[in-house]
Amino acid sequence: MALSPELAAWRRTRRTELLDRRMAVDAAQRRAWNTQLTDRLLHGFPVRDGLIVAAYWPFKGEFDPRFALHAWRQRGARSALPVVVAKATPLQFRLWWPGVRTSAGVYGLPVPEGVDVVRPDVVLMPPVGFDAQGYRLGYGGGYYDRTLAALSPRPVAIGVGFE
Repeated sequence: MALSPELAAWRRTRRTELLDRRMAVDAAQRRAWNTQLTDRLLHGFPVRDGLIVAAYWPFKGEFDPRFALHAWRQRGARSALPVVVAKATPLQFRLWWPGVRTSAGVYGLPVPEGVDVVRPDVVLMPPVGFDAQGYRLGYGGGYYDRTLAALSPRPVAIGVGFE
């Protein structure tokens, strides 16, 4: 469904405002928020052996999910990163852990190489922001929307951000 020009313009403006605000946060505050959010995820989210949790490589001041992924791997979960295979298509998820060989993908983000493609049970998504109803505002490419619509059964989707 196509967006109205007014809504598309509002989203672009809001995205820019929110990204500017996030990038203005000093490193110490970002680290403190990262620790708090990691603790909430670890204490509020049950992990079972073999659970596949997909997250993302932090970009533009986003929450860094790698600390939570590390703790969940220690509890028996597996972790994966998203891969943009082609423009306007669903994401692919590849297993990832520290030390796995990677190459530079879209936006220079690491793409795991030589590992299995998996269907995650849980997807942590990076928002630019949320609206009052809790809907996620992303970067505008629609990758997560397409991906969640294409996955069956649909994984648990969690937008993780500082506000």
